[in-house]
Amino acid sequence: MTPARVIPLLDARSRPLRASGRQVPHADGLLADTLGRPLRDLRISVTDRCNFRCSYCMPKQVFDKHYEFLPHAELLSFEEITRVARAFVAQGVEKIRITGGEPLLRRHLERLIAQLAALRTPDGRLLDLTLTTNGSLLARKAQLLKDAGLQRITVSLDGLDDAIFQRMNDVGFPVADVLAGIEAARAVGLGPIKVNMVVKRGTNDHEVLPMARHFKGTGVTLRFIEFMDVGETNGWRMDEVLPSRELLQRLQAEFDLRPLSASAPGETAERWGHADGSGEIGLISSVTQAFCGDCNRARLSTEGRLYTCLFATQGWDLRHLVRGNAASDAALQDAIAAVWSQRGDRYSQLRASGQALPQGERRVEMHYIGG
Repeated sequence: MTPARVIPLLDARSRPLRASGRQVPHADGLLADTLGRPLRDLRISVTDRCNFRCSYCMPKQVFDKHYEFLPHAELLSFEEITRVARAFVAQGVEKIRITGGEPLLRRHLERLIAQLAALRTPDGRLLDLTLTTNGSLLARKAQLLKDAGLQRITVSLDGLDDAIFQRMNDVGFPVADVLAGIEAARAVGLGPIKVNMVVKRGTNDHEVLPMARHFKGTGVTLRFIEFMDVGETNGWRMDEVLPSRELLQRLQAEFDLRPLSASAPGETAERWGHADGSGEIGLISSVTQAFCGDCNRARLSTEGRLYTCLFATQGWDLRHLVRGNAASDAALQDAIAAVWSQRGDRYSQLRASGQALPQGERRVEMHYIGG
């Protein structure tokens, strides 16, 4: 008998939205949730597929050759994504991040970038348009992305030691090719560039200092992310989390770091600058220092479901409103406002305070809505 495999639910609890024409209350003229947090940041997943099998996101024992990803017909088209994004911008979004899975696996992604780059805020400003990638295809795509209007890029890189990096991506992809992608992005002017390193104690935490040395003085901002309990398949354990406070102590033993102020409201990273002006590092501490209090991020899944938290257990279906132009732009905006105005998510704060978390519901997987 073949052993049963655990297949994570994408989201069997998606809620349909109905256009009511109802006016949603605003706080100080801005759309706000139940905790007074505005909507400013939209993360758009363009594919649930990835060519890496990192254990903290898409472990190979679950996402193997038999795993059934979403069929192409279920994905939002570029035009549908742009229409949804336009509705979010009308409700206050100023920053859009393209994510996945691995977004560069979506064919002709530069066409979507060009459509999103043409959007403007209600007062006529450009959006902050960025993308997160594992860097595997970046060297060949960087110029196309820049020409299409992408402004910035974030690259996931979990170590410089090739053996460690290949073990973490679990497909034998060499670190040199990711570094080449980062250099290609720098050469075409996609910047400032950020590099995100997920740190797991006992796996790659000895790479913290080599990474900091490598990127110091390069203009690249290196950010260290605590290993998070996203989804249900990554085998998360608290003893594998290296708290940012401890990580900072390791860094300060070698580098003279000074605290910096947040670059924007809702910033996920605590910023530290090298005293000699040679760059900065960031600490993203959603496990030990929850930052739910000013979270202003919404997430749009690959096939058009709206999620209001990275640790969500359910989403709201927007695809049925845009597919075939089933609803007007005003109705789509109203649906988004209805969801956001009822939002009260603060998963990380509840976890950190020891308060009871919802039981019996599966959290959505990170590859499905992006990090």
